[in-house]
Order: sequence, then C-alpha cells, then structure tokens
Amino acid sequence: MAGDLPLDPVTFEVLKNSFITSVDQMGEQVLRTCYSFVIYNRDFSSALHDAKGECAAQGNQDIAVHVGTLHFTCQDVMRHFDGDMHEGDVFAINDPYAGGTHFSDVRLIRPIFADGKIIAFSQSNGHWSDVGGSVPGSFDVAAREMFREGLRITPIRLFDKKGLKKDVAHLIASNTRDPASIIGDIQAQAEATAVCGREILRLVNKYGRDTVETGLAAVQDYVERSARQRIAALPDGEWETVDFIDRDPAGGEGMIPIRIKMTIKGDRAIYDFTGSHPTIGSIYNSAFGSTFSAVAAGMKTFFPDLPLNSGFYRCFEIIAPEGSIVDAKWPIAVTGFLMPFEKVMNSIYEMWSKLMPERALACAFNLEYLLTGGLDARSSDKPIFMFYDWLPGGWGGRNGKDGSNVTTACFGTGLMSQPVEGQERANPILTTECEILKDSPGPGKWRGGAGVVKTSRMLQAEKTVISYICDRERAVVWGIEGGLPSMPHGLTLKRAGSKAEERLGSIFSDVPIGEGDVFSRPTAGGGGFGDPLERDPNLVIEDIKDDYVSVERAAKDYGVVVHTIDAELCSYEVDKVATDALRAKIRAERVANVRLDPEVVAERYRSGAINAFDVIRKHAVILDWGTGALLPESTRQFRDVFERRSVAMWT
Repeated sequence: MAGDLPLDPVTFEVLKNSFITSVDQMGEQVLRTCYSFVIYNRDFSSALHDAKGECAAQGNQDIAVHVGTLHFTCQDVMRHFDGDMHEGDVFAINDPYAGGTHFSDVRLIRPIFADGKIIAFSQSNGHWSDVGGSVPGSFDVAAREMFREGLRITPIRLFDKKGLKKDVAHLIASNTRDPASIIGDIQAQAEATAVCGREILRLVNKYGRDTVETGLAAVQDYVERSARQRIAALPDGEWETVDFIDRDPAGGEGMIPIRIKMTIKGDRAIYDFTGSHPTIGSIYNSAFGSTFSAVAAGMKTFFPDLPLNSGFYRCFEIIAPEGSIVDAKWPIAVTGFLMPFEKVMNSIYEMWSKLMPERALACAFNLEYLLTGGLDARSSDKPIFMFYDWLPGGWGGRNGKDGSNVTTACFGTGLMSQPVEGQERANPILTTECEILKDSPGPGKWRGGAGVVKTSRMLQAEKTVISYICDRERAVVWGIEGGLPSMPHGLTLKRAGSKAEERLGSIFSDVPIGEGDVFSRPTAGGGGFGDPLERDPNLVIEDIKDDYVSVERAAKDYGVVVHTIDAELCSYEVDKVATDALRAKIRAERVANVRLDPEVVAERYRSGAINAFDVIRKHAVILDWGTGALLPESTRQFRDVFERRSVAMWT
C-alpha cells in the first residue's frame, strides 16, 4: 500500500481536483456537441488514465455502470498498439469481452503526450442508440451469441495526425441504423478527449511533467489508503446473499440465482460469486468487466466522499467462476448485462447495510429499456427513427429515511430522464401519460421511493417493432429488515381498435406495432426498510396526501385505518382504535399468510378476490401476471429470501 503523499498538500489537492475537472470538461464537451438524443441525456462517461492505463479520475456525473470498466478497455488498446501510438491518434473499442460493458457503449481513447512521451490517456465512452444487429436498438433478447447483437469493435485507430480516418468511421457507421448520428458522435467524443488532453498539458506547463505524473499516481494511492483504513476499521467476517434474474427464456421455469459471499479480512474485501448460475440463453449475461464495475459501484455507495479511481479497485478482489452469468466469455450474448449488474449492486447494498447500518438501504427498482424503431411516416422520405427510452423509479427505504422517489436507476444516477417534448419531436410517438405511480413504494417503517407509469401511442409509422428490456417481474424489488416488496415490472400493449390490453411482460424483442397502438409500462418503487406496522400513522397520512399510497393499501400494508374527510382538500384522519386493532390482527396472521398454499393464492388472484400487491406483499407468491398461473419454482425461491429479509425480522 502507498505511503505518505509525495507532493505537498496544496499541490496535491489542486492536481486532484484539476484531474476530476478535466474529466468533467470532457462531459460538457460531449453534452454540447453530440448528435444522439441518448447521449445528450447523459448516457456517457469519461475518464483520465495514467500512463499504465489505470484510472486516475472519473467525472462527477459519470454513470455507475461504466466506471469500473474504462481502465480495462484503455489497457486493451495499449496492448494492441504497444509501441505504435503517436500524437493525434484516437482509438476506438466497444468490446465487452475485453473489459467493456456491451456493444452500444463505444469508447474513444487518446494518448496524451508531453515532451514526446505518453503521460496519460483520456477516454470518452458514449452509448450509441444503435450498433446494428437483428433489431432496432441492438437489444435482441433472444440472442444467445453476440452475432445478433451488433458490431463488435476490437481496438482500432480511428484518428491519426491527419485527422479522422473516414474509411474506418464510415465502415462502422454504415453498420448501424443511424449513420449520420454515429459520425457526429464520433467527432464529439474525439474532441472531448482532446479537451482533456489540453487541460493536462496546461497542468504540465504550470507544474512540470514529473509533478503531473507524480500526481496521477498520488491520487490513486490516496484513495487506496483511505479506503483500506476504513475497511480495516470494520469487523472481519463473512456475509452472503442471493438475488435473481427473472428467467432464462431458453430454459424452464425458475429464477436465475446470482450468489455472492463477501469476506472482510483486514483492509480488503473479497467477493466470491461461486454458486452463481451458468450463462443463460439470452442477452442477460455479464462479462467480467461489467461484474467488476457492479462491485465497484455498489461498494463505492458506502464511501461517497472518496474520489473514484483505480486506487479504490485495489481494495477488493473478485472470484467469478468462468462461464457463469457473471463471467460470460465470447461469443455469449451480453448486451443485457445491466440485469445481472443491478442484482450485484443491490446485493452489495444489502451486505454492506449489515456492516454500516447507518447507511443501510433496501433494494432499488430495476432499470428498463424500451426500444421502438421503424420508418417515420410523418415525413415524405420516411427516415428510420429510433425511440430509445428509459424511466426513473424508486430507490429502497433507508435506515431512518424513506427511499428516493422517481430517481434514475442505481445503474447510472448520472442519467437524465428524457424530456417527452424532445422524444415527440424526433419520433412518431405521443406520450399520453407520465406520472408517479400510486402504491408502487415498497411498504416499510421507512417506505421505498415511488415509481412512475408512462403510456405512449404510436403515430404515423411503418414497419415498426418494439422491444422491452427489463427484469424484476418475478424477482420483485425486495425490502429488508422486515420491509415489504414493491411490485412487478411489465409492459402492456393495447392494439388500435381493441378493447383488451395484452400483457407482453418484461422481456421481449421485435414485436410488430402499428399506428394507434398504445403501450404502457410502470417502474417499481423501492423496497421497504423495517416493519411497515411500525410506520408512524401520521407519515402514512402524508403519503396518502401526496398520492404515494392509497387509503386501501394504507390499511392492507401498514395496518393504518384512515377516514377520508375531503379528498380534494387532502383532509384525512387516522382512526387510532381501529388502527391498533388492525395492526394486532395483521401481526397475528401475517406469518401464516406468507406460508399459505400458493395454489390457493393463485386461484384467488384469478378470481379477482386479490390483486398483485396482495399476492406479492401478503403471500409472497409469484405468478404469470398475464394468465394468473402459479410459478412454483419462482415462488419457492422468492419465499426463501422473503423469509430471510422480512419474516425473520417480524418474529
């Protein structure tokens, strides 16, 4: 481990913050010059690396999913072009098997020279809305291998001293559905790396090359030293948990486990994924780089004041069985890696909540991607359009505080919610509803944050298909310390002229849709923290006033009986006597309700006697939410973890 700081404190602090600022400036350059609406809404990240390719600085709004992978792709470029890098070069890579995430995340990397020597690298990573493949948006959930996912870019030289290598750039862009935007984004990302390079050279001119190189190493040593000291102050021990992917579309019924054992030993953390499921027959697999990033991002949540760089990565070790869902190898499909990514993050939240209860938080909602593409018939030349959307949702309840409402996913809190007006201008899709979803927060002494529901209608379009990339339809967002789950994800589609809605669920690709079709999807709230029967009834009243909780669910989930005096004036009253009686009744019956025969629960749901909230929160049963059929293996798995996270805390 690094020793004392090799620079005086003032110079060190100036350089530390200057490095971070140089990365933030890259982000501003991308934001102001990118062509893709997706990138404009901050689905990008940047990094500054030292001469070894190690990460020396990340930006303040870089999204979590990228942060632990950028040094891997920088070092892969360095290996491929060892001894063959020159001033003016910019290299491109999107290879998930070389430490990246998925093919949509394309990285541009520039070596920074001072006095003829490489002293650093700048890297700009942007999510391109399409990189080819079998469906618009490049998310084909049925893909088992990468060949249907899009263009794999192993390290290539995209710029040299003469500028953009147009033949290479146009080869890449021509394999996508939006080549004009791709060329624009290439230019924007390349210029961003140049902005960082100029800032580093400004520092070299002011402080000298040796001082800047020393600073690049010192900031990493500082983070490593600080993190190790904090880990060493914690008790040694082992903590284990499991979370699930909803299903293997190519397999049988039952959720897909991701198992993690965390060991704290001295000043180091070890994460062992032994026992996790082998890779599955869809895109919901994670290569090692993505798993590494999930561990880094989840653990970093509990060290919020430390800068993020490779010094932090030195403090933990990962054991990931080769060929498992957390260490997929070429050519296994990995575009949907974000599904295991968020399971890993939330599992780490759970384990670190035991170590740092003052920062404890329950499970957050799962990021979802909606991708609709076709020909925009509003224009006579019918150009290809790509509607690529994601929604915010609820984060888990915390120890002493409710979860965050309507927040972008833990996958990337730097993401922005896309403005509907911009979407409607660029795509033949009209948003008819986008609002907070009542009863979505997971109940708890400290409830989860609220999710949203968004409904859209197709306008004039031709040859249009829709894909939906999501999870937690079965592995429903869970609570901890006695808290309750949220609700299942899933998209519904109502065809033009039809009276009935069709539930398509949380994972499908390439479904044809036409003008007048309406699709709607919710995002879950966060899981609850603590026993909901211990929530202050006055807080429940406030939740009702805010439309987070209905009067009906206040009674069912919190045991709080509320009388409505005047709903329009938000005037409600707690019936204390009835509340005390109802809470006593729920306490006496709830363990038996969780263990009720699942077939009985399924029949009650199909008859309309109970709804999905009752099925999940009262009985811990998982159904096919379209047909009401019982999913016995998924129910067994869900009940096992529900007993540990919730029931055990009641008794």
